[in-house]
Amino acid sequence: MRFEVLRIALSALRANLLRSLLTMLGIVIGVAAVIAMVALGDGAQQSVRDRIAKLGTTVLQIDAQRITQNGVQQQATKRMTIDDVHSIEDRSPHVFAVQAQQDKPLQLVWGNRNTNITVNGVSANFLQVRNFEIDRGSMFTSADDLGRQRVAVLGAGALTQLGITNPDAILDEKVRIGGIQFVVIGTLKAKGATGFGSPDDQVIIPFSTGRYRVFKTERLDDIYALATSETDLPDAMSEIILAMRRSHRIQPGQQDDFRIRNQADLLQTLGETTQVFTTLLAGIAAVSLLVGGIGIMNIMLVSVTERTREIGVRKALGATRRNILFQFLIEAVTLCLLGGVLGIVTGIGGAILLRNSFGWTTAIGFSSIAMAFVFATAVGIVFGVWPARRASSLDPIEALRHE
Repeated sequence: MRFEVLRIALSALRANLLRSLLTMLGIVIGVAAVIAMVALGDGAQQSVRDRIAKLGTTVLQIDAQRITQNGVQQQATKRMTIDDVHSIEDRSPHVFAVQAQQDKPLQLVWGNRNTNITVNGVSANFLQVRNFEIDRGSMFTSADDLGRQRVAVLGAGALTQLGITNPDAILDEKVRIGGIQFVVIGTLKAKGATGFGSPDDQVIIPFSTGRYRVFKTERLDDIYALATSETDLPDAMSEIILAMRRSHRIQPGQQDDFRIRNQADLLQTLGETTQVFTTLLAGIAAVSLLVGGIGIMNIMLVSVTERTREIGVRKALGATRRNILFQFLIEAVTLCLLGGVLGIVTGIGGAILLRNSFGWTTAIGFSSIAMAFVFATAVGIVFGVWPARRASSLDPIEALRHE
């Protein structure tokens, strides 16, 4: 009898094929939108994780900050100097390497081309601490740093700004940085934007060269510390805090005039932000599923009215209320399931199209597909129950009299 009910339900859908397809359209759009939007959000999270990982998850950034007194921000009491670097190196066993940095926006000139870009004076361990790689040429050495050599390594963004497509073209070439002549000895591999600017838009020069020839100041803009491992990050941060407080002669109870940031915290913050973004997109897309469910309920109610006489005949021939209930419920669920399958195919195709045509990062996960499919089934059941109950509760005599 159950197979007979299923056969009758499917026959009713085939009899009104165009209406069935149009009814499914709302479910198709809803499921496709949910899958595509979740894929877009998950892709954004994956992109953030990849880009933060490129910067190094064990890197700690220390910089000076303004202290607050009586609710008013004051100038930092002490700027960072090379003495702070030595203090961290001496008192932080969980710190593998420390890199000092000074930076300033300056004009970079090569031939008749020029651009304004951030110039960083860094120590020779820059590549190790900051997780960069040389693309062409070489990195300057500690001897170059001590000798205050006028050599420079250009980031991939600097090449783009100068209109250079072949990095080899600028190797061993002379450029002017802030009016001072340097020789380009290398270029860096691109890392890509991180959401907070691009680390590729920079030029690096030896720290001592920048300190005495370009920036002419003892003040450091940043100190970067490389922890021995991710698990050692808390210990490394505690050691750096104690070293910096000792170096700055900060008394117990006084506020720090520096701050420490790590990429793991940034990754967590951005991950939470993109998760909210993904949930919002999925919620908006799910509204179309709700609308599709309402459309199915409306069509099923119309179908009950149109087939009142048929229902009366079936009841007169022995069909029970349960048979009629399951027949109309199967019709509603079948519409949603078929719509869900078509929506899944459309959603996956849409995510691939966004990736290939617009270059957006998308990540299609089984969980989003399963969620959309289960939601589509639930919509069919929820919005199909009322029309089915209405059909099953019809009085057979009154139904047979219906014109």
